[in-house]
Amino acid sequence: MQRGETVLDLGSGGGIDVLLSARRVGEQGKVYGLDASSDMLALARRNAEQAGATNVEFLHGTIERVPLPDRSVDVVISNCVINLSGDKAAVLAESFRVLRPGGRFGVSDVVVDGSIDPAARVAAEQRIGCVAGALPVAEYRRLLAAAGFAGVRITLSADHGDGVHSAIVQAVKPASVPGVEIRPMRGSDTEQVLAIYQAGLDTGQASFETVAPSWEGFTAAKLPHLRFVAADTETGEIVGWVAASVVSARPVYAGVVEHSVYVHPGCQAHGIGRALLSAFIAASEDAGVWTIQSGIFPENAASLSLHQGLGFRVVGTRERIGRHHGVWRDVIFIERRSSAAGD
Repeated sequence: MQRGETVLDLGSGGGIDVLLSARRVGEQGKVYGLDASSDMLALARRNAEQAGATNVEFLHGTIERVPLPDRSVDVVISNCVINLSGDKAAVLAESFRVLRPGGRFGVSDVVVDGSIDPAARVAAEQRIGCVAGALPVAEYRRLLAAAGFAGVRITLSADHGDGVHSAIVQAVKPASVPGVEIRPMRGSDTEQVLAIYQAGLDTGQASFETVAPSWEGFTAAKLPHLRFVAADTETGEIVGWVAASVVSARPVYAGVVEHSVYVHPGCQAHGIGRALLSAFIAASEDAGVWTIQSGIFPENAASLSLHQGLGFRVVGTRERIGRHHGVWRDVIFIERRSSAAGD
């Protein structure tokens, strides 16, 4: 936590973590505590008054429906509460919603390492509690990614036996340019995504394609978990998108994808493409992708520069690979290898 930041504590109880956070963010910062129990809120407010904390506020509500506006906090914390929720996807989606672009999610929780049989889960619950709703690590990762988070790290700490662990769970909401949010692509984005796709094709410098596919064709060709849009935070208008396709069905290529990134013609040269591609790279590495590939027309110098600035290298030029509007075109083949690709 940094001075002046705004923090939200999910399931704040008696307010201890809120008060500790309030010291870290200072008088210019703000810390919200959220709890569903009126008794806990009353206790927390008494504790805050006794501590003389003036930069805290306690809210009544549930962690599945946070009573705060979109993009209103910098950090979301929680101490062994999310595992108790019956709708963890909603909790993570709400955390993503209230975080500002570049905001951080950092909680302690209880997880299970793989699957454990019901008897072992009951035994662990009797020993330490907070186990009944604990997620497997892989499922926790999947839900964070589905909510839109990247840079996911789940660090197991205490081992409670029977595959049950305490864990530190960290993730980041993709950073972006002012006024724009990077989030997962939704079905409701269909019309705008395809319109931007077509506008890019109309430039003659984006692809050999000349007509954008139907939504059915688009979704069939793109991986469901690596699709993001850039949305205007005031209007909700989509101003760009990025998505990935598989390169081959052969198992050896399981970690290799080909990507496409398109920005609305009226919004180019504003950093949106870089924000989209940066979010896509982080999410790809979280998903185990070790190589991202693409092809760029030599005339598209802006796209080549964008990619090289984010670690893509030119592998070579594929000469006269196809005809575009009756003209043979070359393609510069680029790729980016994950930092973990050599491990």
